[in-house]
Amino acid sequence: MPLHPEARAVIEASAAAGGLVPVEQSAAEMRAAFAESWRPSPNLKPVASVVDRTIPGPDGDVPVRVYTPFGDGPFPALVWFHGGGWVIGSLDENEATCRALCDAVGMVVVSVDYRLAPEHRFPAAAEDAYAALLWTAENVNAERIAVAGESAGGNLAAVVSLMARDRGGPRIALQVLASPVTAPPSDRPSYVDYADGHFLSRDSMEWFFAQYPRTPDDLDDPYLSPLAAPDLSGVAPALVLTAEYDVLRDEGEEYAHRLLDAGVPVELVRYDGQIHGFFALLVDQLSVSADAHARAAAALRRAFAVTVTEESITA
Repeated sequence: MPLHPEARAVIEASAAAGGLVPVEQSAAEMRAAFAESWRPSPNLKPVASVVDRTIPGPDGDVPVRVYTPFGDGPFPALVWFHGGGWVIGSLDENEATCRALCDAVGMVVVSVDYRLAPEHRFPAAAEDAYAALLWTAENVNAERIAVAGESAGGNLAAVVSLMARDRGGPRIALQVLASPVTAPPSDRPSYVDYADGHFLSRDSMEWFFAQYPRTPDDLDDPYLSPLAAPDLSGVAPALVLTAEYDVLRDEGEEYAHRLLDAGVPVELVRYDGQIHGFFALLVDQLSVSADAHARAAAALRRAFAVTVTEESITA
């Protein structure tokens, strides 16, 4: 499908501003520029409360933002991880998405401000993410819990799903992976075809992969590169969302097929004509975000309903 006109407008605006990730800058400079350019969404769904707090992490407190829906609990819970190549991003940029999912599903959303590279290299972000999952299970809902994220956040959602399997829980009802990073930059067709001029570039991903790993050996660790996992059986069911014009498209879809081959229930959806960031980062620029949110909300409601049914059968 041709590039959607809204996506083309985003690409042109990004190019005029010097690109999504100006790799000649330092991480600190990039974060400052990203924060300065960011503007709050004018379309924020009202929720019952939004609370900033900290939770215990593996190496100090981890900031989180907790969104609570209207109504009476107990509510199911979603742990959300923002994107930004493990280097940039914060709790602020995904405010609209977290509120939309909180309202649509009627669930608590715990958005996690995990440690960033290169100051905190692998596995800092992954361990913070898992700590947030444990805290949410212990303090919000242990029986109905899901994880989600976009880009590097999708990577962390996939990683904590592997960790939960390997470490004995908590049980995850669904992992929602939007344009997830599942492997280092490669020669997959999407990396070749959309290496430049399509918002997220190959150079940007190579720069991110120079910041996060400690050594080249980390690239073979499934907790950094989920596609490196020799066995994906037993992880949580997944909704995997990809964009046609995205360097990460093929590795996201390959991961979905690997999950299916391992017997994991998966729904895979490619958004034709779209670019990286369609789910959360570009929520105010791309109207397709509303459809993606609705699809994710429906999948989450189904997953939580199945969990309730299984609990009643067990009881």
